[in-house]
Amino acid sequence: MSFIPKKHFGQHFLNDPVIAQKIVNCLTNNASDKVLEIGPGKGALTKFLIKKRSKIKLIEIDQDAITILQKKFPKTEIINTDFLKLDLSSIGWNKYVIIGNFPYNISTQILFRILENRDNIVEVVGMFQKEVGDRICSSNNSKKYGIPSVLLQAFFKCEKLFDVSPEKFEPIPKVNSSVIKLTRNNTTDLGCNYVKFEQIVKMCFSQRRKKIKNALKNFINLVDSDAEGLSSKRAEQLTVSEFIDLTNAILKIQNEFSTNKRVSRNNQSTH
Repeated sequence: MSFIPKKHFGQHFLNDPVIAQKIVNCLTNNASDKVLEIGPGKGALTKFLIKKRSKIKLIEIDQDAITILQKKFPKTEIINTDFLKLDLSSIGWNKYVIIGNFPYNISTQILFRILENRDNIVEVVGMFQKEVGDRICSSNNSKKYGIPSVLLQAFFKCEKLFDVSPEKFEPIPKVNSSVIKLTRNNTTDLGCNYVKFEQIVKMCFSQRRKKIKNALKNFINLVDSDAEGLSSKRAEQLTVSEFIDLTNAILKIQNEFSTNKRVSRNNQSTH
């Protein structure tokens, strides 16, 4: 059957088998043998995956694509759903890798789902819009460094592997693409409250041109605090470990404030 790419799914099918094999070969040999492919489309990566891994599951939302995939790979499990709505615990795997030519319109959302399930995902090899890939892999003191950089690099080693030109796809996208690799590091506990860490990172980058103490001034006063040295910098200057230190310093201030407030109330009640 003919298969017309659907714009609302952000479909751009890789049409170069050399690139497809190169992407699959980027999977680490001693990583998990369980592979979850997101958005396989017509199976450009899948045909090389089945030669490399024994346990493969495909996540595909497009029923037309599924019809093609079932004919090409009749023994491979295909889950017809939106990856962003999938409860990943339902796939029944504890440790697995993810691969895909990710739809550009939801690639950042895919990354945040991966982050949520970081303790079960040992590796990710994916095709992204070049701009997104650059942001993920950039280090501090870069204009490209931002929220995804910090949150992902806290738990993954992020590497840009190679770029892919637009003519390698059908239809041809208006942007360049990059293949990146995320490898889960050994961090299980950041050494700070993760929810607060994420909140502070997002607040700092929401006003990235300001010094952190000014970006956070409506949230907390960091003047004359343990965090004053860090708070005199801008968000893009801080490393992941410095954001952890900043989070702990802010939590210390908040805890001291709560303790002093409680003591004050107790003193007032005894008079």
